[in-house]
Amino acid sequence: MKTARWVCAALLAAACSGPSGPEPAALVYLEKPQPVRVLWSENVGSAENFTFSPALVGDALYAAARDGTVTRLDAVKGETRWREDLRLKLSGGVGADERTVAVVSEEGEVVALDPAKGEVRWRARVSSEVLAAPAVAGGLVLVRSIDNRVFAFGAEDGKRRWVHQRAPSSLLVRAPAGMTIAGDLVYAGFTGGKLVALVLQSGAVRWEANVHVPKGTTELERVSDVLGAPVVEGREVCAAAYRARVACFDAASGRQLWARELAVLSGVGLDARYAYVADERGAVHAFDRSNGQSVWKQDKLAHRQLSAPFSSGAAVAVGDFEGYVHFLARDTGAFVARQDTDGAAVRTAPQGLGKGLVVQTENGGVFALQP
Repeated sequence: MKTARWVCAALLAAACSGPSGPEPAALVYLEKPQPVRVLWSENVGSAENFTFSPALVGDALYAAARDGTVTRLDAVKGETRWREDLRLKLSGGVGADERTVAVVSEEGEVVALDPAKGEVRWRARVSSEVLAAPAVAGGLVLVRSIDNRVFAFGAEDGKRRWVHQRAPSSLLVRAPAGMTIAGDLVYAGFTGGKLVALVLQSGAVRWEANVHVPKGTTELERVSDVLGAPVVEGREVCAAAYRARVACFDAASGRQLWARELAVLSGVGLDARYAYVADERGAVHAFDRSNGQSVWKQDKLAHRQLSAPFSSGAAVAVGDFEGYVHFLARDTGAFVARQDTDGAAVRTAPQGLGKGLVVQTENGGVFALQP
């Protein structure tokens, strides 16, 4: 098998960045910022140079750390319910539903835990390293390995149910490429700008589409991996391709609805009206979901290494490399609030938590915020 070489997605992998480069924009002064409440905070352990994201299920919030610890927190109060040390070097966030919690290691080991007590239920292995959180639903644990494969394991017994494999690429973006389960389909992005819809229970391909068609004369210019996890809202699924394009498709058929050329380094956020994305220069864009037309652009966060945006009520939240969470007006992109955390980078999109949101920093800080 040809050994893959890496392209560093600087916003997602701190180890790829150096001391040189454009100076990050200074924080904009907010004359009358809206208050942000820190409902609670807890530390679950460092992510080091990997990207970890928590999983919210009901009143439980699960989070993991590089050193192999997995923690269940009370989502309302932040109190620790259990903490399990798996003695593994974990390499991605947590996937969970009401019956199963799952994490992955850099050696391709998959571990499923009981959500009530944190006890290990089973261990399995995939073909290579995993950088993204597993997806858990429908009695299955899905894992996307970096060699372009999706593995499905039975949530109760860990037995392999199916594998979807695509041709490996010699040059890859070293960034989490997750999956999203919606109904009876799982949506996954791959190298070459491909977005694929698989039947959850069998792994059969329902459809595949191009987020971006690789172009250029050099191998590096043709890199167009789909970044992050595709996002589904209503009848649409949207995804972004590395430094190339953002596109939305009909979730049932794969028919392209619209696309915009944009140099992006992270995933997409969606709500009922807009699609949001941060470009490689640190500008946040909002596009009309119905036609892809630009609604607003906020460019005052230049080179602050932004996470993917998250729509939270009347505001859009985005994290940066210094641990700040910025809140932008949903309809205009104007700054409305800002909250610091622990000074460490927020690499993944904030997640909804009741009427607020939760973020996990690179240092392992988990913060529940309510704007």
